[in-house]
Amino acid sequence: MKAIVTGAAGFIGFHVCQALLGRGDQIIGVDDLNPYYDPALKRARLNRLLGQKAFEFHQQDVSEVATMGRLFKGHRDATHVVHMAAQAGVRHSLIDPYAYVQANVMGQLVLLEASRQLADLRNFVYASSSSVYGANTKLPFSVSDRVDHPVSLYAATKRAGELIAECQSRLHRLPAIGLRLFTVYGPWGRPDMAAYLFTRAIFDGLPIKLFNQGRMQRDFTYIDDIVAGIVAAVDRPPSRAASGAPHKVYNLGNHRAEELTHFIEVLEQACGREAIKEYDEMQPGDVRATYADIEESRRDLGFAPHIAIDEGLPRFVDWYRKYHGV
Repeated sequence: MKAIVTGAAGFIGFHVCQALLGRGDQIIGVDDLNPYYDPALKRARLNRLLGQKAFEFHQQDVSEVATMGRLFKGHRDATHVVHMAAQAGVRHSLIDPYAYVQANVMGQLVLLEASRQLADLRNFVYASSSSVYGANTKLPFSVSDRVDHPVSLYAATKRAGELIAECQSRLHRLPAIGLRLFTVYGPWGRPDMAAYLFTRAIFDGLPIKLFNQGRMQRDFTYIDDIVAGIVAAVDRPPSRAASGAPHKVYNLGNHRAEELTHFIEVLEQACGREAIKEYDEMQPGDVRATYADIEESRRDLGFAPHIAIDEGLPRFVDWYRKYHGV
C-alpha cells in the first residue's frame, strides 16, 4: 500500500505513519510544520520517521491548490490518502478564525480534488472531531444524531469538512471515511491538550485551571486505540451508504465519560505530586461532556478500545519525563 499522509509531523499523523511503516507500507508524508505550537516537537516526531526508507517527506500546506496538485500528480500510484492535517484547538478558533477555514475547509476540498488524480484510489480517510456534536445533550453521542448546533468555529469547520466529503464522494464516486475523534492523548501529544498542559503545570508547580468549576467529562482516548481505529478504517473502504455515496462517518472514542477530577487524580499519582487547582467559569466554545457511541465502529471496523486513563496517563507521564528530562 502507498499512502499520502497529511499532518505527518502532528500528534496523530505521526503515530499513524509509524503504524503503517511498521507493517511495510510506503508513506508520502505532508506537513507545513506551522507554529500553532512549538515546531520543535513536530520536528522531533518527524526525525523519528525520516530515517526510514519507505518514508518521504514534503513540507507543504494542504490548502494550496497548485502545490497539492503537483504532489498528487507525482504520486499517481498512491492507493490511499490519510488526511490528519488540520488547524486544531477549540479556543484558538475564537482568536484566528480565518486559519480554521483555510486549513480545515479549503484543505479538505483541495485534498479531495487532488485525490481524483489517483487512478487506483481505494480509500480517503480523514479526521473529523467529536466537537461536531456541539450543543447536543443526549449522551452518548451517536453518528446518527443531528449535528446542527456547533459551539465553536473549529467544530463548524470540521462539520463542513464532513459535508464536503459527502458531496465529493457522491459526485465522483470517491470512497471516503470520516472519523470523529474523541479527546486523544498519549506520548508525543499536543502541548495544548489537557494531559500535556496539566502534567507540565504539576511538574512546574503552576496552577491548573478547571473550567466549569471542574464539572467536566471527557471521553479520553489513548493514542494506540485511536491509531488502531484509523488503520482499520484505512483497510476497510466504505460500501455505498444509505445516502447513495461511498462515504461513512464513525466515532472513535473510549466509550466512557471520565470526570475531569478523576483524570487529575490519576495524573497526580503518575507525577508523584499534587496539582494546584484553580476553578473558573465555563469557557466559550467548550462543552460540558463528551461520550462516544462506538457500536457502528465496533461492527464495521472491529474497533475495540481497551486502554483506560489509569493505564494510559502513566504512559504519557513516562514519555513526558524522558522527553523533557524531568
